[in-house]
Amino acid sequence: MTSSLSILPPHISRFPALTDYEDGISAIDADYLRPGLAAIHLIVENGKAALVDTGTSSSVPGVLEVLQKKNLAPADVVYVLVTHIHLDHAGGAGEFMRHLPNARLVVHPRGARHVADPARLVASAMSVYGEAEFKRMYGDIHPIDASRIIEAPDEFRLDFNGRPLLFLDTPGHARHHYCIFDERSNSFFTGDTFGLSYREFDVNGMEFVFPTTTPVQFDPVAAHASLDRLMSYNPSYAFLTHYGRIAHLPRHANELHGLIDAHVSIARKLRDVPDNHAALVDELGELLLRRIIAHGCKLTEERIRSLLKLDVELNAQGLENWLDHSEGKG
Repeated sequence: MTSSLSILPPHISRFPALTDYEDGISAIDADYLRPGLAAIHLIVENGKAALVDTGTSSSVPGVLEVLQKKNLAPADVVYVLVTHIHLDHAGGAGEFMRHLPNARLVVHPRGARHVADPARLVASAMSVYGEAEFKRMYGDIHPIDASRIIEAPDEFRLDFNGRPLLFLDTPGHARHHYCIFDERSNSFFTGDTFGLSYREFDVNGMEFVFPTTTPVQFDPVAAHASLDRLMSYNPSYAFLTHYGRIAHLPRHANELHGLIDAHVSIARKLRDVPDNHAALVDELGELLLRRIIAHGCKLTEERIRSLLKLDVELNAQGLENWLDHSEGKG
């Protein structure tokens, strides 16, 4: 997920900086663009810690403060796990590694070279935003020494201080994406594979979840397959980077399948409309707005639209990119 600050919601909502769950898992707000947008998950096992996703370089102070509150030292963090290398998930990895002397970074094999040498990632983003805006959004992107990088291919297993973690290749949102199955909590850390779910849309404990079709590697066929693969483990919870723990996974998986198809259908319908970006944004926004209202959310339409604005814009861009390639031609 990347975008200009100009499409942020105009309000800043109150949101807890730290949410503790069972099984030694916590969600720490990543301090990315607005409260409650992105989480860094902390897993603690027998005095050692692992982080799942890193936010940006501005996320580091908040995480170090949480570690101190939990009587953990930076040296107690032994793994940094990035579900994929989009900059809201891995932009802060290099800065974290500078502060966590014993940590090793675990990354999908397709992303390993880009965290070791992030020059192409940085150049690409700067070409879109300009240097000043890039620095404001993401700060410094530091390379990570290759000796501290662990590549996690499909079904890679990691012993985290006696706690088994299983890494599954889960393309659809990005080809360099894995999800992590945690046997202790019978849960997945899903990055963006299981969509987005903002706590503002919760109604009586029921979450609203919707897909992210962010550029540039959206693949609806792979996205459906990855959802089915995650659900084959019958997980109790999913820990989403955007945002935190959700339950009711069979219901949400079914609705995500339908919303992926609805996004694709809208994109195909508008494919040949001249200058169709605005129409695509409008229809995607209307689709999600109506679903959220039907879900029972009592926020005003203006508030709902403002919370969705960033993701609707990015989803439209991702669908346009998909349509421009062979995957969207069939």
